[in-house]
Amino acid sequence: MTTTSEMSVPHDIIQPVALTSISDLVAAALALGAENVSGISAAEKELANTASNARIETKRLRDAIRAGQDPLGDAFCLIRSAEDRRPQGQTYTPPPIVESMVGWTLGQKAPVRVVDPGVGSGRYLLAAGRLHKKADLIGADLDPVAALMARANLHAAGLSERAHVELLDYRSLDLPPVEGPTLYVGNPPYVRHHGITPAWKQWLTATAALHGYKASQLAGLHVHFFLATLEHAVRGDYGTFVTSSEWLDVNYGSLVRQMLVDELGGHSIHVVAPEAMPFTDATTTAAITCFKVGEPVRSIKLQSAKSLTDLGTLTGGRKVARERLIEAPRWTPLLRAAPKLPEGYVELGELARVHRGTVTGANNVWVTHRGATKLPDTVLRSSVTKAKELFAAGATLEDPSPLRVVIDLPVDLDELDAADRRAVNAFLRQPTVKAAKDGYVANNRRAWWSVGLRHAAPILATYMARRPPAFVRNLADARHINIAHGIYPRVALTDDALTQLAEHLRVSVTLGQGRTYAGGLTKFEPREMERLPVPHPDLLTKAP
Repeated sequence: MTTTSEMSVPHDIIQPVALTSISDLVAAALALGAENVSGISAAEKELANTASNARIETKRLRDAIRAGQDPLGDAFCLIRSAEDRRPQGQTYTPPPIVESMVGWTLGQKAPVRVVDPGVGSGRYLLAAGRLHKKADLIGADLDPVAALMARANLHAAGLSERAHVELLDYRSLDLPPVEGPTLYVGNPPYVRHHGITPAWKQWLTATAALHGYKASQLAGLHVHFFLATLEHAVRGDYGTFVTSSEWLDVNYGSLVRQMLVDELGGHSIHVVAPEAMPFTDATTTAAITCFKVGEPVRSIKLQSAKSLTDLGTLTGGRKVARERLIEAPRWTPLLRAAPKLPEGYVELGELARVHRGTVTGANNVWVTHRGATKLPDTVLRSSVTKAKELFAAGATLEDPSPLRVVIDLPVDLDELDAADRRAVNAFLRQPTVKAAKDGYVANNRRAWWSVGLRHAAPILATYMARRPPAFVRNLADARHINIAHGIYPRVALTDDALTQLAEHLRVSVTLGQGRTYAGGLTKFEPREMERLPVPHPDLLTKAP
């Protein structure tokens, strides 16, 4: 990716050696001299005892490593499936992305130390070590297999004398002060908050507070690693991480956004479309973030890359002012200038508001079948409660009878007549219903028992799937909960115009207009849906 001769390594493909099990990998790592890299742990020594007796073609492996390949890491990704690697967030970075990220460091002051927070097989440390020939190389990982592979690769590449690998959590890494900048580079593990212990979640919020930031305990592990980097780093250090791009927009990502416009010193963000397959075993939009710790931020360059070749050495993009970044609740829309609308078209938001459905807080209490409750019909609202109901409906939802109902009690129960009030009181005394009173959502409603559904939207839309959204005319007057968006006109639209609007959205909206998350799910937030181009009302009424 870079024209600098120092960066290049031979790219002749050397036929890989067959390694078919973890014990084979361990044997290969030992044969390549993994034990020559400092910091080897007791767990790795114990793992070494499991090495197979397979004949290891050490020379061919070493030649492949010196030619810039990663036969151990490639074999590991075949032996341990993507599903098995997911709990530890192990997604190995393709060489073009590694080269772009390490190539970017050519334009910075030479580091005296390179740190990879999730070293894996050592792809970043090897690339950085070849380029920065005097830098110490530090890697951290929680997987002893990965640590052994990294050691083996570092030794085979002739870098072991200045390398050190630790089997520990990056957040616990002890980095002594050095004279000169440290480069932080890598692919932090992608682990959702469900896989993070309460103690580490508490660490996140407490540590963020020390820096004056708010943090959500719903944050994924990559957000933790950005904060840990701020903890480890000093002014003058710099770095570049590749992660899933969702932190650009979601609430828990606000911590990263706060740090980048402040102490972490955001320099540029390069977003790679999922069609470019930035990760071979995960369909996701990748974000490469470059930062210079302590450097005042006046703007951050944002680039949308359609292919890996568009990345170069991460010098592209357009500057977005710090003030605009601070004001924006989401950063993905800032990646692109607003496209010019075709003649006769407007944004959907000019015609209608898009509202996400109501959160019940306890679907097991408030969502039921009409015949499964003794409550009066006056408080039972036929509702779309599953996205598949809209996908199955096609163009029009006409019959509400197959739908479940949401129990939507009024805030003032005195509105009910005596018989209905007795039925509602009996319902509210049920233990499962009383337990719902203590939930977060119930505690933040005007009345804990009142779900507060919006009125029926004339068009309903799904917003998160691996396919474009379903846009459905709601002739059944069905309500909806938070699995769907409701489209509510701001201006007067006839029934025919609403039908034409839904049809246009159904046939024109593509996945590329939403945000793609790890795992390939594409999401349309309400404000993003409001930016979709649609015909002007005059054209809608003239449509056949």
